[in-house]
Amino acid sequence: MEVFEFIFGQYRDYSSSHIVLELVAIAASIISVYFSFKNSVLVFPFGIMSTLIFVYLLFQWNLLGDMVINAYYFIMSIYGWYYWLHGGIHEEHKPITIVLKKEWISSFAVFSSTAIAIYLLYFFTERLESWISYVDMITTGIFFVGMWLMARRKLEHWLVLGLGNLISIPLYFYKGYSFSAILYILLLIFAIFGFLQWKKYLNRKPLTV
Repeated sequence: MEVFEFIFGQYRDYSSSHIVLELVAIAASIISVYFSFKNSVLVFPFGIMSTLIFVYLLFQWNLLGDMVINAYYFIMSIYGWYYWLHGGIHEEHKPITIVLKKEWISSFAVFSSTAIAIYLLYFFTERLESWISYVDMITTGIFFVGMWLMARRKLEHWLVLGLGNLISIPLYFYKGYSFSAILYILLLIFAIFGFLQWKKYLNRKPLTV
């Protein structure tokens, strides 16, 4: 019971609407990742639903970096939706590929610029907290890279997102958002198996769209 109280006790102080919204967003996120695992373009509509809800919740929770992540996910979901369907040769479905060296360099640039931008966001809005805000900056950069690689249908996006999920688990438990922390545990598991599954799809024509 003490463990249960530690994980879920803080929800006594939350509004019912926030709890319901968090659960709906989590369900949509899990469905989205399932379709990503299946290499299906349906990953994007459910992802859009989840990110829009989380943008609102994360602003209320003062996790500005993660809020920006979800706003970015929304934009990249629209881009990815189109790119998956029309990004191949002669506008055929875009196949899964691996990340090239120059793309890793671009990824590092995305990570660095994103982390700096989130620091400035915290600083100028005067919402900078201790180490939590700095971890948020790091995870934001990681997730930006992961989503960019996912939108471009890169195999390694699972590894990048998995790293972000791993870091986010203790952060969300510490902040008291246990449902979201449990979501990140599930997403980490999905990332491991998703990477293995996409290796099987590599260089094949997608089976589902």
